[in-house]
Amino acid sequence: MIKNGYLTIILILFCSNFLLAQEVVVPAWGGGADQTDLSFGFTFSYVTNNYKIVKKTNWRSPYYDPGSGKNITDSLNSISSNKLPGFAIGFITRYSLNDHLEIRSTPSLVFGDRSITYTYADPTENVTKQMQPTIVDFPLSFKLKSDRVGNFRAYILGGVKYSEQIGKGQADDANDDPLQKLVKTSTGYGSYEAGLGFDFYFEFFKLSPEIKISNSFGNVLVPEQQPFSAPISKLSLHTIMFSLLFE
Repeated sequence: MIKNGYLTIILILFCSNFLLAQEVVVPAWGGGADQTDLSFGFTFSYVTNNYKIVKKTNWRSPYYDPGSGKNITDSLNSISSNKLPGFAIGFITRYSLNDHLEIRSTPSLVFGDRSITYTYADPTENVTKQMQPTIVDFPLSFKLKSDRVGNFRAYILGGVKYSEQIGKGQADDANDDPLQKLVKTSTGYGSYEAGLGFDFYFEFFKLSPEIKISNSFGNVLVPEQQPFSAPISKLSLHTIMFSLLFE
């Protein structure tokens, strides 16, 4: 009986040690990114841009040029904007309000082309007007985070941003032939944006893959009486951005 009692105690102790071993806590990696209220980092992003186009009621009509006194285009069949790729680099400033909510700003330099394609009744007149602006984005977002599970957590975010064109993105074409003119857009505009992502905590840093969608407020078109702006009532910019954030 005594031997059986000792055997029972040994088994209980062994099982207790085994169960405690299963509760080993995973180290709180991440290089201290979430250990302070304020932290910094940098981002690399792949960007696609295209315009959402609202046409005028008479958009199909041939364009009448007052200078030559005649129609200089055929009637339109379609106006469209294809998604074009670009990239962005930026910096992160993050301020934590609590364990699940933070304010974040990621000012970025964005290089991304945009285009509008005009398809006419006569296919030989089809033309694509391409713009190549360099943009500085100033976003401000709220980031809502899930509980951290080991070295992983998910989040959603939403906010607004202001974008400003830098450099000479739109050349002066006042003296150009009407058919050589470009579609001009606002050099500064606001947008709303929303997205989701995941935080992965490594030993010395935190990596966050993220996808974000933004749409500009109002109308970014600069109205002009020329063949390529005249058929359009409104342009708004639609952007999809896939980013890798390092903190």
